[in-house]
Parts: sequence; structure tokens; C-alpha cells
Amino acid sequence: MRQFWITFFGSVAGVIVGAVLTVLLLGFMLAALIASAAQQASEGRSASAATGDIVLQLDLRRTRLDQPSRSPFAFAEPLSVVDLVTTLQRAQGDERVRGVFVRANEFGMSPAQAEEIGAALTRFSESGRFVIAHAQGFEGTGITNYFAVSGADEIWMQDTSTFAAVGLASESLFLGGLFEQFGMQAEFLQFYEYKNAANTYTEDGFTEAHLEATTSYMNAIFESALAVSAADREMEAGTFRDRIVSGPHSAEAAREAGLVDALGHPAAARNAALERAGENATLQDIETYARNQVAPAQTRGPVIAMISGQGSIVTGGGETGLGGGSVIGGDAMADAIDSAAGSDDVRAIIVRVDSGGGSAIASDQIWNAVVRAREAGKPVIVSMASLAASGGYYLAAPADMIIANATTLTGSIGVVFGKVVIDGALDQVGVNIEPVAVGGEFATAYSSQTPFSETQRASVEAMASEIYDDFTGRVAEGRDLPITRVREIARGRVWTGAQALELGLVDRIGGLHEAIEAARELAGISADETVRLRHYPRQPTPMEALQQLFGLTAEGAEAASQLSALLNLPEVRAALEARDRAEARGAQMRTDERAPR
Repeated sequence: MRQFWITFFGSVAGVIVGAVLTVLLLGFMLAALIASAAQQASEGRSASAATGDIVLQLDLRRTRLDQPSRSPFAFAEPLSVVDLVTTLQRAQGDERVRGVFVRANEFGMSPAQAEEIGAALTRFSESGRFVIAHAQGFEGTGITNYFAVSGADEIWMQDTSTFAAVGLASESLFLGGLFEQFGMQAEFLQFYEYKNAANTYTEDGFTEAHLEATTSYMNAIFESALAVSAADREMEAGTFRDRIVSGPHSAEAAREAGLVDALGHPAAARNAALERAGENATLQDIETYARNQVAPAQTRGPVIAMISGQGSIVTGGGETGLGGGSVIGGDAMADAIDSAAGSDDVRAIIVRVDSGGGSAIASDQIWNAVVRAREAGKPVIVSMASLAASGGYYLAAPADMIIANATTLTGSIGVVFGKVVIDGALDQVGVNIEPVAVGGEFATAYSSQTPFSETQRASVEAMASEIYDDFTGRVAEGRDLPITRVREIARGRVWTGAQALELGLVDRIGGLHEAIEAARELAGISADETVRLRHYPRQPTPMEALQQLFGLTAEGAEAASQLSALLNLPEVRAALEARDRAEARGAQMRTDERAPR
């Protein structure tokens, strides 16, 4: 009888789980279908779909990726930094767009994201349009939240909030003491003292080298942010520094110090932006504007290939499955570079990198693809985002030109290799795992149950040393630096983009905008020619991404296609356009209490 109930409940549970998974899958499919239909309908709209003057609304409080996601649910995400920069650039040529209303981040952003978005907003303002930013306080103590909007024509701040952006602060986790207490043993080899990734597991506090490097790059980021923000506010550098570090300030004190221009709630700042734009202006989220833009019908003109990668570097295609984060697959990025290099109309290649590293083997594979692209006559420009360190720098080293933001974290030319032995911790809870191996002694080298033997440690150290020699050699060759100099500035140390420029590890300071200008320069494209950015591989539609994720059948794809065609009928387009107009009116009338917090 007991067996019957076990079988019965097991079967029922299986049915329930299967039903839940089916419902989830159908929900995912429906969401992707709707997104694909909306995307196709948007592409089919005329440029006159949105009438009257527009003020774009940009919310910097939303977490955004550096590059567009290839997820089937990307339609629900805010614009990536890359898309944001290119959308603002295109908006400069749209006579309907009068300005941008920015909701500033109260607590902090990635320094390089703040720098690149701030630079894009400054270029937008210099084109004759306005930028008005509102902050419900700069409550976080890091200056990056202010750095992103310091170039705005007007900075508003809620009068009951605080200006606390006085510097930069960071906290590092160390588990060495915990591991010791529970009988765990962290065994790592680091090349060399500044390669501190393993310190989280091996130490109970900062080593001298770790603290030195961290303090150095934090100071460099702070100085870069101060210099740019002081110039944005048209204030003498020393005076600006004093006013920042003497905080926190009340809202009124911040206004009197010239750190902000006006005090008021978001609704007041929003109305000020609409009044500045003109009587009939409407507010439109920048995501909606980007989605509804009609690309110019341009089939000729020089092409610049855009190849993007974000996340850890791994071997293979880089597929992560449902809910997985972004990764850079060695196969995927190398294939994309090869494809761009083999295209006759591609004049230059931009590789955008946002990665703290990963597999040395995959990094070397991408390095080789960059070399082959150059040998094929294609200039390669690397654009570094927030991070291009360790393997992220490895793959960039052979490029014709490397461009980094001043606050990008890069370098980390080094190797870390090792494991955590957990056998002692398992013993404390009565768990025993016994490895069995045949063949050579190295077969158990990566086992988490036994420490390295002397022979295994010697072999691991030899392998890590060889990787380090390869890495530094690649850098010396790619950057045309003496190997002795590379070994001086390597040793696993992290540098900011500004520091890397002085060391010869990068060529220019800037973001994607500057990378495109460099591509024009190296490819001999004149300033009056309109270039086309072509992504390799092409960004998938939500439906295509869903097919890749779940391996949908051809019949399912055909049904999805038919539904997309149905939703793309003129009647449905009209309904979608009516929805957009209603959203625009609602955004214009939105009160402060209903605004996102």
C-alpha cells in the first residue's frame, strides 16, 4: 500500500511539474511572439507615426547591460549602454527630438557606464538640444551617480533629499578565516602578487599588494570623475573638489555650492523639460523611441562591423540557457570576427569587450581571430567598456587600436590557478567522498577531496607559468613593448583606462563613439560618408532567441510566423500606434507619486 501511494504521489507530482513547465514555456513563447510582432510592427511604421516635438525620458536608476541581450525577453530590459549611445546619436539628427529628461541614479553606477553615458548626454546637449536631469538625492556616497549627469544643462534635486556623493568606497570579502574554521583548504598559485582574485579564498584580509592596487585604481577613478564633473559645472578643479569632499550637503546647500541648479520634485523638473521643448511636446521613454525608430533605407555606404562580448570568457559557443548570464564563447566570438573579416564590404571591425576574464584557451582563440582579421586587411579597434581585464585584455592585445574609458578597469595581466579542498569540512558533518583514479598521478590533481601532491603542484605551477609567459608575450607582441617592460606592469595588476594609457596598454580614452571615429580613421572613411554599423552575429528577434533557447520545431516556428503576420496587419498596427500615443499622454501626465522609485 505504501508503495502505491509513493507511486501515485510521484506520478501526480510529475504531472504537476510537467504542467507547470508547459505553462511556463507557453508563457515564454507568447511573450516572445508578442515582442516579435511588436518589433515587426514598429519596423513597418512610417517616420510620421509620432507627431509633434518629443522629450526623451531616460531612467538611469534601472540596471542596464553594456550590450544588447540575446535573450528572448530582452524587450523587457532597458536599453544597453551601446544602444543608448547610438540612440542618442541618432536622435541628434531627429528634428522632432527637443531634449532629454533624465532620472538620475541616487546610489551609484559602474564608473565606466557613468562616464560613457555622461559623455553621450554631453554630445547630445552640444548638438543644440537640452538635457535636464532630476535626482531624488545623491544618497549614495560614491560620486559615480553624479558623474553620469554632471554635464546636464540643468540638474534638479528634490529639496528633502541629501547630496552625499563625496568620494568612492568599496568592500572586499575574505573567506580565509572561515575556511580555516571549517577545515577547508584553499590551494592557489598566483602569477603574481597583484593577481588577487584568489585572495577571497586564501586570505582573511588585504595583502599589501592587493590594497595598493585597489587604492590606486580607486583614486584614479575618483580623480577622473572629479576632473570631468568640474569641467561640466564650469568650476575650478580645486574648488569643486573641496565642495564634493566636504559633504554630505543638504539640498539647499548643494544648490548654493553650485553642485545642482534647482530644487523640486520630479513632476516640477519634468514639466520644466516639457515647457522648454514647446507647447505641444510630449514625453517618450527612450526605449519606446528606439524601438519605433525607422532605420534609413540605406543599402550603400561603408560598413563597420560590430562584434560584442560581455561576461566571463569560456570555450565553446557561450550558450547559457534559461536565466543564465551573458558569457563570451571563444567559438562564437572567433567565428563572428572571421565572418566580418571575410565580408568584402566591411571596412573595419570594432570589438566591444566587457569582461573580467575567464578561460585563457578561449581568450587565445579570440586573440588569434583578431590577428587573422588584421592579416586580411581589416583594421580592428577594441572598445573597452566597464571591464576588459585578464582574458578581456588578452583578446584585445593584438588590435590596431585599443580605446578605453578613463575609468575602465583593465590590465590584470596574470594567471590564477587552483582549487578549494573541502574534505575536512565534509568530515565534520559525516560525509566522506573517496576519489579513485587509475593512470598517472595527475589524475586526481583537480579533486576537491585531496590537496595537491608535490608532483601535482609542480605540474600545475609549470602549466600556469607557461600560460603567464604566453600572455605577457602576446601583450609584448601586440602592443610593441619590450617583454621586460610588460613583465614590470603585468604581475596581475589592475589599472584604470587612464593609467593604462600612460603605460602604453591602451591608445586612446573614449567609448563607442570614439571607437567608431577611430574605425573611420583607420579605414580611410571620410567624415561626410554615412557608415553602417553591422552586428556580427545579427541580433536575433525574440522569437528567434526563443527558438534557440528551447529548440522549437519548424512547425512551431511556422505557427509563430503566421501569428506574427496576423498581428502585423494594418488594423493591428493602428492599435499598437494608438497604444503608444496613449502611453505618451500618460507619461506626460504622470504625477510624482506614480513615478518609479
